[in-house]
Amino acid sequence: MSAAPAYSEDKGGSAGPGEPEYGHDPASGGIFSSDYKRHDDLKEMLDTNKDSLKLEAMKRIVAMIARGKNASDLFPAVVKNVACKNIEDPNQLIRASALRVLSSIRVPIIVPIMMLAIKEAASDMSPYVRKTAAHAIPKLYSLDSDQKDQLIEVIEKLLADKTTLVAGSVVMAFEEVCPERIDLIHKNYRKLCNLLIDVEEWGQVVIISMLTRYARTQFLSPTQNESLLEENPEKAFYGSEEDEAKGPGSEAGASTALPARKPYVMDPDHRLLLRNTKPLLQSRSAAVVMAVAQLYFHLAPKAEVGVIAKALVRLLRSHSEVQYVVLQNVATMSIKRRGMFEPYLKSFYIRSTDPTQIKILKLEVLTNLANETNIPTVLREFQTYIRSMDKDFVAATIQAIGRCATTIGRVRDTCLNGLVQLLSNRDELVVAESVVVIKKLLQMQPAQHGEIIKHLAKLTDNIQVPMARASILWLIGEYCEHVPRIAPDVLRKMAKSFTAEEDIVKLQVINLAAKLYLTNSKQTKLLTQYVLSLAKYDQNYDIRDRARFTRQLIVPSEQGGALSRHAKKLFLAPKPAPVLESSFKDRDHFQLGSLSHLLNAKATGYQELPDWPEEAPDPSVRNVEVPEWTKCSNREKRKEKEKPFYSDSEGESGPTESADSDPESESESDRKSSSESGSGESSSESDNKGQDEDEEKGRSSESEHSEEEGKRRKMKKRKKVPEGQEGGSSSDEGSDSSSSPSESEMTSETEEEQVEPASWRKKTPPSSKSAPAAKEISLLDLEDFTPPSVQPVSPPTVVSTSLAADLEGLTLTDSPLVPSLLSPVLGVGRQELLHRVAGEGLAVDYTFSRQPFSGDPHMVAVHIHFSNSSDTPIKGLHVGTPKLPAGISIQEFPEIESLAPGESATAVMGINFCDSTQAANFQLCTQTRQFYVSIQPPVGELMAPVFMSENEFKKEQGKLTGMNEITEKLTLPDTCRSDHVVVQKVTATANLGRVPCGTSDEYRFAGRTLTSGSLVLLTLDAQPTGAAQLTVNSEKMVIGTMLVKDVVQALTQ
Repeated sequence: MSAAPAYSEDKGGSAGPGEPEYGHDPASGGIFSSDYKRHDDLKEMLDTNKDSLKLEAMKRIVAMIARGKNASDLFPAVVKNVACKNIEDPNQLIRASALRVLSSIRVPIIVPIMMLAIKEAASDMSPYVRKTAAHAIPKLYSLDSDQKDQLIEVIEKLLADKTTLVAGSVVMAFEEVCPERIDLIHKNYRKLCNLLIDVEEWGQVVIISMLTRYARTQFLSPTQNESLLEENPEKAFYGSEEDEAKGPGSEAGASTALPARKPYVMDPDHRLLLRNTKPLLQSRSAAVVMAVAQLYFHLAPKAEVGVIAKALVRLLRSHSEVQYVVLQNVATMSIKRRGMFEPYLKSFYIRSTDPTQIKILKLEVLTNLANETNIPTVLREFQTYIRSMDKDFVAATIQAIGRCATTIGRVRDTCLNGLVQLLSNRDELVVAESVVVIKKLLQMQPAQHGEIIKHLAKLTDNIQVPMARASILWLIGEYCEHVPRIAPDVLRKMAKSFTAEEDIVKLQVINLAAKLYLTNSKQTKLLTQYVLSLAKYDQNYDIRDRARFTRQLIVPSEQGGALSRHAKKLFLAPKPAPVLESSFKDRDHFQLGSLSHLLNAKATGYQELPDWPEEAPDPSVRNVEVPEWTKCSNREKRKEKEKPFYSDSEGESGPTESADSDPESESESDRKSSSESGSGESSSESDNKGQDEDEEKGRSSESEHSEEEGKRRKMKKRKKVPEGQEGGSSSDEGSDSSSSPSESEMTSETEEEQVEPASWRKKTPPSSKSAPAAKEISLLDLEDFTPPSVQPVSPPTVVSTSLAADLEGLTLTDSPLVPSLLSPVLGVGRQELLHRVAGEGLAVDYTFSRQPFSGDPHMVAVHIHFSNSSDTPIKGLHVGTPKLPAGISIQEFPEIESLAPGESATAVMGINFCDSTQAANFQLCTQTRQFYVSIQPPVGELMAPVFMSENEFKKEQGKLTGMNEITEKLTLPDTCRSDHVVVQKVTATANLGRVPCGTSDEYRFAGRTLTSGSLVLLTLDAQPTGAAQLTVNSEKMVIGTMLVKDVVQALTQ
């Protein structure tokens, strides 16, 4: 056959020796090649592990494409080879970019590859890559909706992510793929509420919108019992202290007192959402403010919605596009919640520079806000607006005057007289609009305004606007009995110009003729027949039909239709007065801030706002169970399980929350609800952590220390009695030089056996100060350095701080030094926790000791100093059961049984701030009182110093560049240019250890965050002139930014 030579020629000859022969080369054009095996050889080459074969395959594919051959079935294999290496790249930005490019390829054949890439990226260590994976989910879903079930599994996994960087993106994916799967939100609801303030603005908008719909399905309406709320809103919303003391019995008492109407009690999770979104009203993003405003409008009790008014008014200073959207929503809100915007009436006054659409919306809001109190001011404004050159705006103003006249009865005559005066305006559009509005107002009191109707009848010769002419004719026909002489003459004039009139005018001429025929047939019979004859042959079929219908109805025929006997009742029936309503009246059934609300029509993809449930669903679905950690000796697994609520990269809820929220407006009841709404499992989780750490450390202790264990057990039992006379608290005993040096490294098993752990001490009188003072610095306190035989030293050796400064650069061992050697014993000085006046004689201060907390190394040790300045003893000092936000945990100090008048005591408690400066709110309780207190740590107290060499510092610093590096330039004052002062100020600000440095003008410090162990590296490059540059490298960008700010402030003061 002739096909064989052609095939061989096209193929380009046989393969050479040693070269594999590919019978189905893509470049071959053989007619008899089998399609089902086509390109299999190239696919095998692309799937091999040899780069040379892959390169050869790529060359052949390029050659094939250049010859115009179809290579589409090789696309997945090529993409897999190109994208896979990038997806596994060590650089997080390249991995994310590769996934973004891969998900943007809209070819269904690579869906399996895309799915595998998304699943792998969802488990990536980098939150930025996980965020990109969340962005890729909607793209894959739009490409192949059959992958929904697998995508839901990925979404469920990403919803459990604890980083703020991922939260907004995964919620967006949830909204796109499976918004009906609200069960996925239950376990993550509280986490999303707490993370909200730290999410980026785009994510905040998405999360708030989703949580609005979630809350409408899971909570009861706060307005269901409005009367009870108005009578006593404080008790209805938050409950009183007596109610909390009574517990569930108080609800029973309330139900017996009001059996017909059960008082509304807001769900703590509902309150959590409202409280955590409120600070976002001060966001710089208009979209975020608008999202919070719609959430409050749809979810908040009536008494609390007013907080959004000021924020929305602030947005009116923004661009006209933002103003337009905000005013659309304000116009809807002001119909139902008029009082909310009344204090800001002047903010809606119209400027001459406003665009027409903004003017009309402001006019709408002013009309909605008008009441009997402010109507004189509003009408004066309207009077000014009528003189505007913008005719559309003037017409809208006249309509607004009409609406004010209908809603406020006492100004109806004033408005009517003003509109009549406008009838003499030179502008025809103004006159026409006035006529239309006057017609509606006259319907309310027609008998009293016969003169106005006569005046309007005279305008038919001059007004040419069809709607105005039609309105005058309707008025004359409807009230022809009040103007019996003028009405026939008007009909005569209109009959002359009938053929030249607009259709709407012709229809009203027919109506006028019919009504005059029924009331004054002697004068108007012939005119009526003439008008009906003209209408019979009109080009518009509506007018022809109207003429035939009217003729049969009013002119008696031989058959005598039954309807003709009721013609007067049909034409001259009393009509109800029109109600002038706002065009925004029914828009609130759309979710505010949505495109559907803006268009007043359901847009594609819009999700209806659910109705409130009749009965509250089970709130326990949002409880997150704390797993019982299995006892394992693997430290790495333990760290993975005990990962904090906030993530390693973006989880810090920094000072934004405290800056946004107004401390003066936060009531005690609000703080109480705050403590109630947090996750109640945090305290038990911290207890489990402490026990597991003790067990783990006990198991990991070496057997060679067993003798020292026994000695220390005896020593600690002896210390129980005189511990009040020790120089420091029991949390410092772990590093005390009177015990073995290995004591700082291990946690003895006897700590679990102690019945009463000593975590507080009473201050001794001056006469007893001869006891040994607490050790500040111990040179033997090295974590991994244990000499073969060291006898306990008594009394403890005390090393001066100046000597410690001289020893900072020395390297005794490769092990990290303990914090006491590298930083001051105390960072920030004493701070007031409870004033003696507020505490009724109990004064409480606190300090950050910067010593390891014995119960949990992840916790910050806080010394609480109590002082009784009252005349009576204070009994039962303890911490109330804390209900903290998820992620923060507290290890309480043991109860202080009694504090005599004039006596002082110190207790040590541990707080896991989860690497954030979010305040820990809890209650200090006595036998009779409860005091709400709050401890907010400086960012420098969230870390512990580490020792490293200069080379190690540079190596770690090289890994933390780009987004993980924050740089700030500053000028050092003359008083802060010596080494000693610089080191002192930096270490006083942040609990960091100094790193040896070869140059004299550079200072380096290093530390790790307590909870996650993330490195924090600080470099200060100071010039002799005083110019300096501060650089902080840290995975936690928020902590780095805050640390730079604090250190710069300390150095420049």
